[in-house]
Amino acid sequence: MLEVTRKLVDLLDLAPIGDDHFQGDSEDLGFPHVFGGQVLGQALMAASRTVEDRLCHSLHAYFLRPGNHSMPIDYEVQRVRDGGTFSVRRVIARQDGKEILTGSMSFQAEEQGFEHQLDMPAAPNPDTLKSEQELGELLSDQAPEQMRDMLTRDRPIEIRPVNPGNPFKPEKEPPHRQNWFRAQGPLPDDPVLHRCLLTYASDFTFLGTSLAPHGRSFLSRNMQVASLDHAIWFHRDFRMDDWLLYDKDSPSASGGRGFNRGNFFTRDGQLVASTTQEALIRERRR
Repeated sequence: MLEVTRKLVDLLDLAPIGDDHFQGDSEDLGFPHVFGGQVLGQALMAASRTVEDRLCHSLHAYFLRPGNHSMPIDYEVQRVRDGGTFSVRRVIARQDGKEILTGSMSFQAEEQGFEHQLDMPAAPNPDTLKSEQELGELLSDQAPEQMRDMLTRDRPIEIRPVNPGNPFKPEKEPPHRQNWFRAQGPLPDDPVLHRCLLTYASDFTFLGTSLAPHGRSFLSRNMQVASLDHAIWFHRDFRMDDWLLYDKDSPSASGGRGFNRGNFFTRDGQLVASTTQEALIRERRR
């Protein structure tokens, strides 16, 4: 496992601080606040620590306040129900005594049943694409000095965009995005860890899908952007150290909010997870 990936795995490895209470560190990715995917991934890890022999099949969370990446985050897990097949947990994330995220996760014992799925959309082979880090190095001379480290930093999750745009000079495009994702280096055979890592990664590049038709990016002047909520459904087992295609679209934007949907596919076409998110995409008027 590469060092940068090990740091992310350690970030998700929460410390117990009491009955069903856990604490996680925060990381600074160069954003003004804690990356939402980090809080989601840690919240899922906290809930998973209170469930035995069942894996998460769905997660629904609301971002309540921006997090401070210079402070740890406390996670309180509430055991809502343990049934014969399903277990439900509620998680509250806090910093400085204030809630920054609340969410519910459902876990299911392994079960066989009907099978069907959407076909995987067409996408170029990831080996033919440049990574976000490589693209960031090409764009770094256009970025303010304080942003260059963010564009060129080593990443535990390698992202290879299909048809990448220039975030400093965005153009109007259809509300559809594709990216290939994988963790850098081999990972342990722990399905909980792989789910938490996908949860972490699923927040990257998501809300930008609803900005595409408007010729805006998260770097555009006078734009206030933030994730409002996030949901994930896990359909099948997968590995985050192998390529996954993240296919996203945005059916609607209105009222200063953009709605986004996504599907994760393995290279051989299996649909392993689906996501939705509503985001604040507010253009401030002068």
